[in-house]
Amino acid sequence: MDDTYYEFGTPADRWDRAQMFFEAKEYLTAARILGGLVREVPEQVAPRLLLARAYYHSARLTKAETELREVLERNPVEDYARLMLGRTLERQGRHAEAAAHLRMAQAMTGDPGQD
Repeated sequence: MDDTYYEFGTPADRWDRAQMFFEAKEYLTAARILGGLVREVPEQVAPRLLLARAYYHSARLTKAETELREVLERNPVEDYARLMLGRTLERQGRHAEAAAHLRMAQAMTGDPGQD
């Protein structure tokens, strides 16, 4: 598949295509499409969060962490990004660092968690 397929259409077309690939568990393809969207509209949270999820599910944890930190830099009260960052750090074996983010996510959502 050549690059023009990923760049074809409006941002809405590409967003739909990326979601389709994500739902089909084609995380690398979804990430490829979402990467272009994020560069085009860096201020939008949804494409960046889905990109982070695609990276997470494809075990590209450093990239997932980078995207999640960018979301939190732009919007520190984004509780789902905080939760995902905690899970990403856990998966990297960085449990102490993860715990702080997971506690913040619990506090933000009012979810008592499983402690």
